[in-house]
Amino acid sequence: MFIEFLQTATKKPSKTGLAYFRHLGAFGLFSLAILDSLPFPTFGGPDILLAILAAHHRDPWYEYSAAATAGSLIGAIITFRLARHAGVEYLYKHFGSGRVPRLLKLFKTWGTGALAISTAVPFPTPTSFLFAAAGVSEYPEKKFLVVVCLCRVARYSLIAILAEHYGRHFVRIVRNPGQYWGWLLLFAAIIAGMVASGVMLNKRLETSAAD
Repeated sequence: MFIEFLQTATKKPSKTGLAYFRHLGAFGLFSLAILDSLPFPTFGGPDILLAILAAHHRDPWYEYSAAATAGSLIGAIITFRLARHAGVEYLYKHFGSGRVPRLLKLFKTWGTGALAISTAVPFPTPTSFLFAAAGVSEYPEKKFLVVVCLCRVARYSLIAILAEHYGRHFVRIVRNPGQYWGWLLLFAAIIAGMVASGVMLNKRLETSAAD
């Protein structure tokens, strides 16, 4: 059942659309990453495109990682500010009334942890919603930018490095996550553990500073 859910949730983007962005290289990746951080479903498009581009070694892996991170950060701040300006109505308009109360409660309960894990882990998560929820919830903008930037850098750098070293084998995993869910779970667990450790360390530092 879990594998079926994973396969459905990570449905491949249109080959035609992905080929168009691929043709544009790093700029295409940058543009797709912006869309991915808006209320626009790309079904893991930036991760797949990043892996494909890095695997072909046309440019250094860090250029693709930087392009994906920059695009994602721009899309995230657009979503954040639109939601801050429009309020809760923005959430209901773009994400459906049935999901909003539950996901908004998730963000209010976990805050930075939910935002960080959703941004860092390459699994289907309501990332754009959490960007908007942060805006609605008066989450500090500077802190939001730092969390999103650090987590995207970690995620996209790791994907680019693995794709550059393992080539088509890694691209196949990213394109067909349901067939390699065990490895992806391990990959996600490692990133989630790193993020959780960072969040806990940050809370301890804040507590110490307050004392």
